[in-house]
Order: sequence, then C-alpha cells, then structure tokens
Amino acid sequence: MNTSDRNGFKVFAGRHSKELAQRVCTRLKVPLGDAKSFVFPDGELLVKLDEDVRGRDCYVVLSTCEPVNDNLMELLIFLDCLKRASAKRVTAVLPYFGYGRQDRKDEGRVPITAKLVANLITHARADRVLALDLHAAQIQGFFDLPMDHLQATPVFLDYFRSIRDELDDLCLVSPDVGNVKVAEKVANLLHGDLAIIHKQRLSGSQVVSANLIGSVEGKTVLMYDDMISTAGTVCEAAKLVMARGAKRVIAAATHAVLVGPAMDRLRAAPISRIVVTDTVPIGDRCAPIRDRLTVLSVGDLLGDAIHNIHHNLSISALFRDKVGPKR
Repeated sequence: MNTSDRNGFKVFAGRHSKELAQRVCTRLKVPLGDAKSFVFPDGELLVKLDEDVRGRDCYVVLSTCEPVNDNLMELLIFLDCLKRASAKRVTAVLPYFGYGRQDRKDEGRVPITAKLVANLITHARADRVLALDLHAAQIQGFFDLPMDHLQATPVFLDYFRSIRDELDDLCLVSPDVGNVKVAEKVANLLHGDLAIIHKQRLSGSQVVSANLIGSVEGKTVLMYDDMISTAGTVCEAAKLVMARGAKRVIAAATHAVLVGPAMDRLRAAPISRIVVTDTVPIGDRCAPIRDRLTVLSVGDLLGDAIHNIHHNLSISALFRDKVGPKR
C-alpha cells in the first residue's frame, strides 16, 4: 500500500447496521470494510478486522438500537479493535443513539445514562462521534470529543415536497411541546399551518393527549417527531386531531424504534401513512403496518457527512434548510 492509500478511509458496520452502512458506502463509492463479529456460546463478543487499517481514517456505522446493550458493547469493542490496529482516526457513526431519553435527572435517585454512554464511547478512544437526530440537543455536550449532530429533516423535506400536491391543506402538529420549534420550522418550509398538542404522560408506555392548540378541521395533519417508540404519543394525538375534524393523519419520525405495543397501536390508529427512516433496521417486524409504511434512507446524508469530515469540510453546509434540533 502506498502513501496515498493511507490517506483513504474505511467504513465498517455493526452486525445490525450492515444494510444502512452499505447504502453509505454506495454513496461514497467505496467498499464496505471487511470485518466480522463473532458471538461465543457464553455470549461474549469478538470483533476481528480482515484488512489493514494502519494510518487510516475509519468510520463505524452502528445504531445502538434493540438489542441495545449488545449493540453498545459491539460498538465499544469495534472502537478498541480499530485503535489497537493503529487506525489514524476512528469515528463512531451513530444513526440512532440508544439511552438518549435518559438525558437528565427528572426525579431523585435516577441515572443520567446518556452521559454514561458518552463516557464509555470516549474512554473506548473514539476520536469523533457523528449522530443523527439525538432525542435532546444537550447530549452533544456529554461527549468530551468532537461531536457532529445531523438532522434527518432534509430527507423528510425532499419526500414531502415531492408529494406536496397530495397533502392539500396541510397542518403540522407537534405531538408535544418539546417539539414545537422543529414543527414550526417544518410548517414554514412546507407552507402549512401549525397546531400543538399538550401531552400528559402517565408512564413510560402510556400517554394521554388532551388539549389541542390550533385548528385542524378539514386539513391533512402531519405529525413529525424524532422517534416512535411504543407509539402511545402519536396514536393518542392521531385520535385527538381526527376527533377535531382532521381529514387524515400522516405520522413521520426519524427513528422507528417501535417496541412493545407499538404495532398493535399503530395498526388500530387512524393514521393513513407512517414515514420513517432506516436508522433502526425495519426487517420483518413492521409487517403488520407494511401497507402504510414508507421507509426513507439516510444513507446519502451520512455518506455526505463522512465525506466532509474526512476532507475537513463543513457539516452545516449540508443543510440548506435550517430547522434545528428538538429542545
């Protein structure tokens, strides 16, 4: 390998993020890095590189989604493996950042697990982190290393602009007050109205939506959020806006976490279309809602970001439509 080859970069993938990583590599016109992850009978994990990375700029694409702890451990081992193989710089690319909802102490005697995970990634000797639509913008400050925070908004805007004529009289509805700023800017960019729902959470999986600020009568409602987890928030919000006269409801979210009762709730909810991205692998688990599901890829967005990082170019230049992060 000559000196110019050493200035290249390699993109690797965790076991559950290979499809997205391959789309990233297609955008970058590079092959996916050659590495394997082995799980031993006792559950321990081994990552082995099958190519030389000495002096290379390396990127590990790995969403710490379900199984969260397995993926997180694989990420940490991957980082350690690359550093011990003398990679020049290692960037953890986190399309979905698990534990992101535990970002503050909202009651006594609870952890701030998002900070703990950031510490683990830092101590595993990552040189940089690239994440997409963190649940809370403050998580950027949890990392004691360079951190780039991408937004999937351009991917959604391109899609909804392509079908704007179908949406008719559009109203962006924020399913909770923490997302009002994002919903307002998306409404402006799509030339729609804005309404806000006041959400009352009873538990981690049960939500009651009671109050609507604004009018949705006769309108196509678009609810845009960073994730759909148990789907309690979005389904209760959909019932509320339909009861207030909305014509139809479209739910959009970057991360299709979709756990617990999510599938049953979404299947029964008055939602005509569900638009998500591939930050979390879809697989067969979404079969019950497949007829209403649209999956957009963030592969090009992540690929462009990796290209700019490697060539020391601006990341913010990728966003022609400025929306800003949730809270």
